[in-house]
Amino acid sequence: MVFRIFMWIVMLLGGIIGGYYLDNIWFKGIHQNFLFHLVSFAVGVFLLSVVMRISKNTGRTLARYGRKGELKRMETNVLVKEGVYRYMRHPMHLGLLLFPLSFAFLTGSPSFILIISPAEMLLMLLLIKLIEEPEAVRKFGDEYREYMKQVPRFCFRKECLKELFKKVRPNKK
Repeated sequence: MVFRIFMWIVMLLGGIIGGYYLDNIWFKGIHQNFLFHLVSFAVGVFLLSVVMRISKNTGRTLARYGRKGELKRMETNVLVKEGVYRYMRHPMHLGLLLFPLSFAFLTGSPSFILIISPAEMLLMLLLIKLIEEPEAVRKFGDEYREYMKQVPRFCFRKECLKELFKKVRPNKK
């Protein structure tokens, strides 16, 4: 968990610093363009709201179906195949993939938007394949292997996206 938080901090700070450095080389004067920053900020707010909606919905689904017994917050011990998890294995990661891009738009850095955040998104996809999926296989074994055969990592079909953005009510205790 500490490693993942550290990675997010490095990616976001690296994106800001790297973006502004590259902007001063490739996009001179862009930071004085008020209209660009206004539009960029509005896009960033929209994307961030999408990230938050996906995270909230998938988090509630995990909390409702992924826990048996007393566990630490944000931990699961049951493989969730309900809700949007019927359609894709990593809906929360889909939302988190948009986080660097939303942050890039909020900062108004074209280099962060066009170069750094896509590179960070590719890195996140690699981490899902190399770290997240093997962890899930170790945790859930054959049940997860079978789930992998039946359900894709990500899904962009209409019914899947509809389920992804459908409001999930909090779990009543």
